[in-house]
Amino acid sequence: MTTTVFRPRMVRVFAYLTAIVVLAGMIAGAVVMPGFLLIGRIGLITVGVLIALFCHLEASVRLVARESELEVRNVFRTRTVEWPEILGISFPMGDPWAHLDLADGSTLAINAIQRYDGKRAIADAHRLQALVQERGEAAER
Repeated sequence: MTTTVFRPRMVRVFAYLTAIVVLAGMIAGAVVMPGFLLIGRIGLITVGVLIALFCHLEASVRLVARESELEVRNVFRTRTVEWPEILGISFPMGDPWAHLDLADGSTLAINAIQRYDGKRAIADAHRLQALVQERGEAAER
């Protein structure tokens, strides 16, 4: 069995574009704004760096389907789930991303499969559902 990685496409593109524009704007503002003290200029650049860091976190979400487990990396948290814990995938209309339905009755958001990717996101959800059906049963140990 192979490892499959799911990543959003549009969110990554726009997150990195946003990071570049905001950081460039903050640097330009720090350089050209008259009347700013050094601490104000440093503060402006720091805010730009923090926003760029958040954009990078948003762009780095992913889902890694391994043989024995599923690793879900969202913006601030990474969670590893074993295949038998997963009941299925839900991707209701209007929701921005897909969800894993777990055996304990909870759901886990999958930021790596986002509605902004259109048909590609739906195809990824179907591929992930097929993996859940294929690998979902507990292996005999």
